[in-house]
Formats: sequence, C-alpha cells, structure tokens
Amino acid sequence: MPAYPDLALPDDPKLVQNIVHFARALRKAGLPVGPGRVIEAIRAIEATGFTGRGDFYWALHAVFVSRPEQRAVFAQVFRLFWRDPRYLEHMMSLMLPAIRGVQEERAAQAGAKRAAESLLDGIEPEAPDLPEPPEDEVRIEVDASLTMSTEERLRTLDFEQMSAEEAAAARRMIARLTLPVRPLVSRRTAADLHGARADWRRTLRMAMKQGGEIRTIARRSRQERWPNLVALCDISGSMSQYSRMVLHFLHAVANRKGAGWAKVHAFTFGTRLTNITRHLAQRDVDAALAAAGSEAQDWEGGTRIGACLHAFNRDWSRRVLGQGAVVLLITDGLDRDDAAELGREMERLHLSARRLIWINPLLRWEGFAPKARGIATMLPHVDAFRAGHSVASLEALGRAVSDTRDSGEKARLMRLVGSA
Repeated sequence: MPAYPDLALPDDPKLVQNIVHFARALRKAGLPVGPGRVIEAIRAIEATGFTGRGDFYWALHAVFVSRPEQRAVFAQVFRLFWRDPRYLEHMMSLMLPAIRGVQEERAAQAGAKRAAESLLDGIEPEAPDLPEPPEDEVRIEVDASLTMSTEERLRTLDFEQMSAEEAAAARRMIARLTLPVRPLVSRRTAADLHGARADWRRTLRMAMKQGGEIRTIARRSRQERWPNLVALCDISGSMSQYSRMVLHFLHAVANRKGAGWAKVHAFTFGTRLTNITRHLAQRDVDAALAAAGSEAQDWEGGTRIGACLHAFNRDWSRRVLGQGAVVLLITDGLDRDDAAELGREMERLHLSARRLIWINPLLRWEGFAPKARGIATMLPHVDAFRAGHSVASLEALGRAVSDTRDSGEKARLMRLVGSA
C-alpha cells in the first residue's frame, strides 16, 4: 500500500457507520462482502486498534480480501473511500466527462474504474448553462424512431473504428458472450445401468458371488469429456486493436463457469511466442490484460508467423493439443518470412488439432481475395475461415466451433486461389 499522511479525525467520529458504507462500496465493486464480514471487520478494528493509516488498511484487508485478484479492487476502493481528495477528483473525471480532475495525466490502475463506479453510483454530471436560442432560430426535429439501436450498431461496428466510449461498451457486450462446445465421446467406458455395451468381466465377477449364476448383465457406456480451447493471437501493429478485443472475449470464456471447455490456453505472438494462460485466470479483466501486456514485450511490433508457429509446435503442441483441442488462430496472415516454413508449420498445427479456425479481420472488406502470399499459404490448412472484426463476428464463432461442417469463407477463397 502507498504511504499517505494521516488524516485528522472529525469531532464526531462515526467509524462503525463508515466501515459499513465502505463494505457496501466493496460489494458494489464485486467483492463478496456480506453482513458477517462487516461484523468481523468492526470487531477486528475494535480488537487491534490502529495508530496509522497502514494499520487500518491491513486490518480491513485481512477481513475483506480472500483472493489475490481482489487486492487491486480493494486498494482502489479504500483509496477513494477513505479520502484521498485529489485521487477522488481524478476518478470522477474518468466517470463523468463534465468534470476534469487535477491529475488527468495519471493513468487509472487495474480495478480503479470499477471502484469509482461503486462509489460514484448515481452521481449525475451537472448540465452546463447554455444560452437560450434566439426566437427566430429554425429548430430541426429528427424522427429517430426507425434508426438502429446503439447496441445493434455496436454489434456490427468495426473494432478499429470505435471511439473509447464505444470500445468500453463493446467490451461489456463481449463479456456476456459464450462459446458453446459439444463434449467429446471418449474411448473410456464407465458402469451404466442403461448402457449399450455389455460388461462381461463385471458380469462374471457378480456371478461368482452368486454361486456362478448369472442373474443380471452389467452394462457400460462411453464417457464424455470436454476439449481444450487454444488461442494463438497476433499482437502485431496491424492486429493490436482486434487482439485486445479477442483477449477480452477469451477472458470471459475462461472465467465463465459451466462454459464446457476443460481449459482455455492463450498465446500471443508477434516477433516471438508468449504464453499468457496464467494471466487469464485472474478474475479482474483489467488486471489480467495488464499482466499479459507487460509479459508480451512485442505488442504492436513486427510479425513472424512461421517462426512463432514453429515455437508453438515444438514447445507446446503436445502439452495443450493432446485432448482433441480446438485452436483459434487470430491473425491477418500478412507474413513476409519464408512461405515454405509457414506452410510446414501450419500443416503440423492442423494435424495436431481437432479443429483449426482462422479468425481474420481482413474479411471485413467486401471482395477480399487471398492475394498475399502468407494468406494463400495458410488457407489450405484450416478448417474454417471467419471474420473477427466486430462483436457480431465473435458471436458467430459458436457455430464454427460446434458444427464441423461449417467452413466459413474458406471454400469461396480456395476457389479464388485455384483460379489465380
């Protein structure tokens, strides 16, 4: 925790009431704080006391924080609630565009905006005083009853054309998306009263207990298991904005209970391959992407698709692709390295995965043709070729994952490659 000077106590302190309000703010920010923890916090402060701000911080931290990913949110809510005036003004400037804080150059940390939303909930910006229009001014009224709703427009809007406010709204929509998948039928069987296969070994063991008389026939059925999802995400300069949105989507899939996937593995690549799977396990999406961005040092750099796929096939394919995994390859395919090496690595990746789906934002253009050498080399080795430039295109991924007959735009583009 950063060091702050101690604040003078008011003449009529109401510490218990303030701790209760602080707990409500934590609950609004997403921490599982109930009445029991509030009582424990009051008793902890009563038992331990405090002589400085740090003692008070850690006493409450010990009660309210139970998971590592909750630390950042707790720190930001504590800082806002227990009166750091300059920081509060800064966070109000983030939440309310009409207010400009004195520390606007200071970047918000992970969990800070969520903390501000929990404390500033319900505050409306004051409307500026505007001059009255002259009486002879012509007023124009527009009938917007048939216009597209904001959410529907955001579904089809290109990620690269979004403003900061629209991108934030799109991320909230992406957080609600799901990626359904069907379970795989395993070779292993388990005892099942209504199974289709007879289990003769267990039947004979049961008969031995009955003096050799077979009274019932034991049965078995095949077990089902969930596949892994593996994402290879291009973070080069031309793909950075799309990659951030796809990583938000992968974080939502990885942290949604009952999503069906055994595990979600994520790798980023530009000039080198980086495994960011452990960062997606964090509940806070801002903290997760910040940690992933700090580890992947090649953000918005060059692209070496063939070399990065070689590193994945050599170091990771046997670890993460051995359970019938589905692979999402997110890249525009604009690679200037050796095309022969790229073709070999794509073929090996395709043979190792149960299904390889290529997500390419260049499909947003009408009349897109695979003229680039890298795209023409990679295309024959994928099962489906789909766009990935909008919320609607990410929603459509569910069909490509669950339906093995879905190939997206691959068939059309393969005809163009053959006629070239």
